[in-house]
Amino acid sequence: MASPEIEALTQALSRLPGLGPRSARRAVLHLLKKRETALDPLLSALGAVSRNLATCGICGNVDTSDPCQICADPRRDTRALCVVEEVADLWALDRSRLFPGRFHVLGGRLSALEGVRPEDLRIDRLVARIAAGGIDEVVLAMNATLEGQTTAHYIAERIETYPVRVTQLAHGLPVGGELDYLDEGTLAQALRARRPVA
Repeated sequence: MASPEIEALTQALSRLPGLGPRSARRAVLHLLKKRETALDPLLSALGAVSRNLATCGICGNVDTSDPCQICADPRRDTRALCVVEEVADLWALDRSRLFPGRFHVLGGRLSALEGVRPEDLRIDRLVARIAAGGIDEVVLAMNATLEGQTTAHYIAERIETYPVRVTQLAHGLPVGGELDYLDEGTLAQALRARRPVA
């Protein structure tokens, strides 16, 4: 049996996404074996993030500064704004380095079943950012779910009176995807979004 402190660490790690009790035990054993090269740097990094954690007042990103690194970056195109549901979506898109603009995190998506209404999300802040001017394009990067598409449609209606171009991410076949393994919804979207061969 492990000490109560080690057991508490194992329990805490097992609550992280993707880690169950067995994986958490293996991670704890690794941290204990490699105290100087793994445990101490991890504790230091966690402490620094915990002391400085902030939600960006502009876009809703989670960072160690407010405004976040993305909003503070003068190289970003301020005329392009990408709207995402969650911080994880922002990080995934930013990691690709394909979108040069700024972001806006809604903090979720509309869902009648879960009781998530427009006022529960950062939609009013989004509209205020657009109303302030200086934005030419709004990219609605919602997930390809019923709730995600409902949210995108709602936002498009809310901002239709502003002089901005509203676009959304393409949906359809993933690169390397085989038709036999794709669901009907993905195939239908791919067929609807087909384009001429160049």
